[in-house]
Amino acid sequence: MKSTRKVPLGRYVATFIWLMLFWLFLSGHYDVFHITIGVLCCAGIAWTSTDLLYVDQPDKKRTVVIAQFLIYIFWLLWQIILANFQVACLVLSPKLKIDPRIIVYRADRLRGDVAKATFGNSITLTPGTVTLDIHGNDFHVHALTPGFAADLEAGDMERWIAKVYH
Repeated sequence: MKSTRKVPLGRYVATFIWLMLFWLFLSGHYDVFHITIGVLCCAGIAWTSTDLLYVDQPDKKRTVVIAQFLIYIFWLLWQIILANFQVACLVLSPKLKIDPRIIVYRADRLRGDVAKATFGNSITLTPGTVTLDIHGNDFHVHALTPGFAADLEAGDMERWIAKVYH
């Protein structure tokens, strides 16, 4: 069976280099064993996922997408910080006002698996919410309180991700 996947070598190499630098930064171990494991893992991940990282777009559009993604990352980090404080207040409250629920959030603005995966992971990264399942455009989410559910249903996160990927 012949593979129909064609990823330019330069993109594969660039992905491998970024992953390897990240591996070296996080591992803190620079002996032959750990570097060999890092090379093997990064090569495998680059081989299987390089085409997910690159979308064929004009260079100008690609720069805009990267800038929007970086802005989204900082927005998401701020949301994570806020949600951490909210969860801490809930846990430390003497009355523990937790009212968990599972909601189904329909994300009609998101097209493509990468946008949906980013959305699901972003929900899970934000304390107080966890993506349980995704069926098409329906995201089944566990929310710790009605407030966390309302924050998700406001749609800000979906709008940010749609802006990045479309």
